[in-house]
Amino acid sequence: MIGTYPMRLAPAALPYALILMAALASCSQFPELDAAVSDDIRDAPYPDLVPLDTLDIRTGTGRIAPDAAQTMESRVARLKSRAARLRRTVIDQDTRARMQGGIAS
Repeated sequence: MIGTYPMRLAPAALPYALILMAALASCSQFPELDAAVSDDIRDAPYPDLVPLDTLDIRTGTGRIAPDAAQTMESRVARLKSRAARLRRTVIDQDTRARMQGGIAS
């Protein structure tokens, strides 16, 4: 009786042990991340908050190719065709009837 008690306790304690290990690992320091920020950047003042309208935002040339609409339409058509094929039944009616007959026997 005494020998079986710890075996019953072990599966119940496993989640707690895993949570404890994860909590201990989350408390560690990451010096390589702290070293990635230079002292100049760390000591720099916070940037001023300004309204979005005052920012000079310039957009570059678009990355959409002139034939993108046609390419996208053909891709949509292929995906719709693939979705239709995936919706079809896998087992044809004759095979299904034969399988049902085998189960009923």
